[in-house]
Amino acid sequence: MTTPFGSYELTRFPADPRDRLRAWDAADEYLLHHLDAGTGERGPVDLAGAGQITIVGDRWGALTTALAAYRPTQITDSSLARAATEANLDRAGIGTSKSTVTLLTTQDAPPERIDVLLVRVPKSLALLEDQLYRLAPHVHAGTVIVGAGMVKEIHTSTLRLFEKILGPTRTSLAEKKARLIFCTPQAAAGAGTTPWPVTYTVDEDGGSGAGLTVVNHAGIFCADRLDVGTRFFLQSIPTNTDGARVVDLGCGNGVVGTAVQVADPDAEVVFTDESYQAVASARATYEANVRPGRRTAEFLVGDGVAMLPPSSVDLILNNPPFHSHQATTDATALRMFAQSRKALRTGGELWVVANRHMGYHTHLRRLFGNSEVVASEPKFVVLRAVKREALPRPM
Repeated sequence: MTTPFGSYELTRFPADPRDRLRAWDAADEYLLHHLDAGTGERGPVDLAGAGQITIVGDRWGALTTALAAYRPTQITDSSLARAATEANLDRAGIGTSKSTVTLLTTQDAPPERIDVLLVRVPKSLALLEDQLYRLAPHVHAGTVIVGAGMVKEIHTSTLRLFEKILGPTRTSLAEKKARLIFCTPQAAAGAGTTPWPVTYTVDEDGGSGAGLTVVNHAGIFCADRLDVGTRFFLQSIPTNTDGARVVDLGCGNGVVGTAVQVADPDAEVVFTDESYQAVASARATYEANVRPGRRTAEFLVGDGVAMLPPSSVDLILNNPPFHSHQATTDATALRMFAQSRKALRTGGELWVVANRHMGYHTHLRRLFGNSEVVASEPKFVVLRAVKREALPRPM
């Protein structure tokens, strides 16, 4: 990526030479060129003397890396984005010492005072709402606020959130299908509080999840009800696990793993997701349903089950995503499947729910040597793959 602040070799995380998706886009470039031009909503922006710079939602660390000389604070919901930022900073010879860049999560308290706020508009409007409410008390009348996103990511509802929570807002002209948002903070605008997290009860058609209390922090898919894929999965998953070590992989709000724990108090459940918001939701869902004194669950934020020891798990339950921001891709799911095979003990099982058109049965058969359809309907399918003693031969 070539910017007014330098040229950088950037990768997503985990780095994959076969990945054709870039670690930056036109919105990142547009924002960096705007900052270099030195003209903000209310006059010149001197980044060197601007004070505390906060970058929210930096997809893969492109903005943080380019602006590292100004000691920014990055706030992200994605542990993969955080890992990519660290790798890209290291590659640029910058690092993440306290004298350069501060990395925070969406679950951390933001900086006490923010003088420049740069916001990459997220896919989730709820996550944007939650973050703007949390950041509003920390901006002041002189704070420079600039949002950035692709045109397809910025809607009237997006601008209304900026207006409602921070202050008067306008947009730039589009360049390379990207657009900037300029916002002038007003003290009265941020008087409200975030409505997140939200809570609901799974209805009687929710399979093994029926009656559970679900807690969703902002940004979790299908926030106010059980999504149809998870509902179908909960009608199929094994819950009589006989004290097995079970992983809710890509746990989201944790309803799947919690259903297993409630049905089998002796199960050893691990919740893992790349989203800090998701793992916080899973923990809250678990605590809302599991009585004190039962076996304590484990909550991990990171890249799938890569952090678990090999051959340490009996059962993995997975509803894999097939989007990376706005891009449709099966890369995350395939990485989850490969990690799962490594983490499972011999005889261990991976259960997957997915849209039928994704064709995951083919990938599972290639990786595990077997794949069984447990349940199906016109849109979704539940698949089961078993780890055998020997590696399957290539097909």
